[in-house]
Amino acid sequence: MFTTRPEIRGTFGVVTSTHYLATLAGWQMLERGGNAFDAAVATGLALQVVHPYQNGPGGDLPAVLYSAKKGKVEVVCGQGVAPQAATIEKFQQLGLRLVPGTGLLAAVVPGAFDAWMLILRDYGRLSLRDVLEPAIAYAYNGFAVVPMMKSIIGSVEELFRGAWTSSAAQWLVDGKSPAVGRIHRTPKIGETYARLLKEAEAKGKGREGVIEAGRDVFYKGFVAEEVDRFSRTTRWIDSSGEVHGGLLSGDDMARWRASVEPPVSYDYKGWTVHKAGPWSQSPVMLQQLALLDGFDVAGMDPQGADFIHLQVECAKLALADREAWYGDPAVNDVPMKTLLSKAYNDARRRLVRDRASMTLEPGAPDGRNARMAAYTTVGEVDIAGTGAGEPNDTAASGIGEPNAVRGGGRIRDAAVRGPADGDTVHLDVADAEGNMISCTPSGGWLQSSPTIPSLGFCLGTRAQMFWLEHGYPSSLHPGIRPRTTLSPTLATREGRPALAWGTPGGDKQDQWALTAFLLHVHHGYDLQAACDAPQFHTDHLPSSFYPRVFAPGSVAVESRIPQATVDELRRRGHQVQVVGDWELGRTTMAGSEMQGSTLVLKAGAHPRYQEAYAMGR
Repeated sequence: MFTTRPEIRGTFGVVTSTHYLATLAGWQMLERGGNAFDAAVATGLALQVVHPYQNGPGGDLPAVLYSAKKGKVEVVCGQGVAPQAATIEKFQQLGLRLVPGTGLLAAVVPGAFDAWMLILRDYGRLSLRDVLEPAIAYAYNGFAVVPMMKSIIGSVEELFRGAWTSSAAQWLVDGKSPAVGRIHRTPKIGETYARLLKEAEAKGKGREGVIEAGRDVFYKGFVAEEVDRFSRTTRWIDSSGEVHGGLLSGDDMARWRASVEPPVSYDYKGWTVHKAGPWSQSPVMLQQLALLDGFDVAGMDPQGADFIHLQVECAKLALADREAWYGDPAVNDVPMKTLLSKAYNDARRRLVRDRASMTLEPGAPDGRNARMAAYTTVGEVDIAGTGAGEPNDTAASGIGEPNAVRGGGRIRDAAVRGPADGDTVHLDVADAEGNMISCTPSGGWLQSSPTIPSLGFCLGTRAQMFWLEHGYPSSLHPGIRPRTTLSPTLATREGRPALAWGTPGGDKQDQWALTAFLLHVHHGYDLQAACDAPQFHTDHLPSSFYPRVFAPGSVAVESRIPQATVDELRRRGHQVQVVGDWELGRTTMAGSEMQGSTLVLKAGAHPRYQEAYAMGR
């Protein structure tokens, strides 16, 4: 069992996240006397600064937590909703068949900040100043550029230089992507949060009063005013190749707040796994566990073909159900109870065969017939009768500014061709009091929407996950949540918090996180070993991201997977692509266990891209 570093163990607390500086920010809260929730908030706010190509203040946040005080698991929903002006008819009037993957049209209400404030107010005990100070300091003093940051900014250099002057001013150095190792500063974000803190402390009284005032400053004060103005008065080229303004308003922000709801849960081999509801893809992991419950996973070689084939085929079935049935319960009757029922999964399990499936096969819970939106099929396999639509005219994603389009098509072509994909961050925290939290912030990527110069950050693009046709669970409606891919996880054993974990990765999150869990539960991997283990996934699904492609039979595996396994998977019909040793999955994990009367806390963090880190004592 190979590990790149030791599993962190202690009795005081553990913090793990996808960036070492953010982990340090959270650790400082524990040392200051805060609890796991204070640490999570500080970590999350710091991640907005040091991982700006993977999340930002304009993004989203789901969290799953266990409060020792309340004695139960709860989900915090920081997924913002579609603007009131965002209707299918509006997009059709613009001649669009998909919501663009970049630019202003794809913006929803920024949900992350309010969710962080809700967690701080209701579960933490430190002040707004305490949790904001590390983020402000990183923005002013700077942070080291890592290879992924350089690469992603490099992919939009041309657009920034020729079109996005506000983004160029913040992210380029002498007109180019900053060098790896260079200390990069983003003082405008620091100024935004410093001003918010100053106004909140002036308006609010007491700890909770200041936090509430901070929420108002963001959603009803100068932040919302600047978002409203930028959305109304500027227009940018997006991944459709055309120039569009935004639909998000200050009123949309003022009328929205983060919420708390019960989790969706499934009992598996003595563990109870808790996830967010079907407004996210989170229950996909639970459906996979319900299918796997009927197989001898523990008896399989964790790097063998049987282990990978089984997980891939179960993922295909669960993700097909996601596409057919998941959506915001505010406007959808999602048959979640049936989807997790024994009878339903006994029947679905029979669809797992020795050969790789090449069709998209949603089930018929409660006798319902699935109706699938049109998506684009890629690859050499011809899929018939699965709901696949005609290929879309546009592909990839991009950004720009209208003046750059005039007089030539170079910037427009670059916008349609698009930058490197955005991604996500993750963090987990556990403390000696028995609190535990798992969070997957994302959105507001620097490369996906123009930087608002007065605020120093950009809006999210989560609305690209809506379909622009009526009648589907994830069809666009004003005021509802897009079916996000963000998927933190928390598991309990005998009613006590035992494990919090997750990973960036869009549609792949509940595949990579599941593998880490199975290795820990069935094969005795400690948390660091589970994070280090070779990963794999399938893209046999309609992508949640523009341009919504489906790659039948596809499987990607890290090259550390044995060649004999790869050969056998190909023999079974999988379209296998072997990638680098350390390219898939970016899992972090925090856990707890009793050793006699002592609560032992533990954590691990993946080594990929040399960014993530776990701390504890």
